Amino acid sequence: MKIISGYRGGQFIKVPKRIKVRPTTGKSKEGIFNILNNSFDFENLKVLDLFSGTGNISYEFESRGANVTSVDNNINTIKFLKKESDDLKLDIYAVKSDVLSYTKKVNQSFDIIFADPPYNFSKSEYLNIINIIFNKNLLKSNGLFLLEHSSQNDFLSHDNFYEMRKYGGCFFSFFKNINN
Repeated sequence: MKIISGYRGGQFIKVPKRIKVRPTTGKSKEGIFNILNNSFDFENLKVLDLFSGTGNISYEFESRGANVTSVDNNINTIKFLKKESDDLKLDIYAVKSDVLSYTKKVNQSFDIIFADPPYNFSKSEYLNIINIIFNKNLLKSNGLFLLEHSSQNDFLSHDNFYEMRKYGGCFFSFFKNINN
């Protein structure tokens, strides 16, 4: 895994084989961040990385100057993320929690929320996460929510849907606070 840009750009992070996760591919990550670069100055943005796994997306945001909160329910990935963050002197706040529980109780809003749930999530589980984010106003008025998902799901009919992009076998749906 490699950090693409920012003050840690080019930094490789070796994930132990015992940690079984499906990180966002380099090609997908590069495409997503090319889009985000056109809309955001990352310095001091508040970012929430849900289902963060080993922190692939979190490292990228932090390296570009964002304040990142990473949430995952797997203790091994959270320990890894904390250790790598400490070793690389990255300021990432890692939380071991079930994502639904965390999003229901958190009382702050974010400029960008990224979520990469397991691909075996049902459509209703995806929609539950999307609806919590918008019903609880977890996204700031000019913010963006990105959801990584498989080709079996689309969210074109959701009120907050903005656009969808495909990179390789990965699909990313973008959501905005359309009513704000």
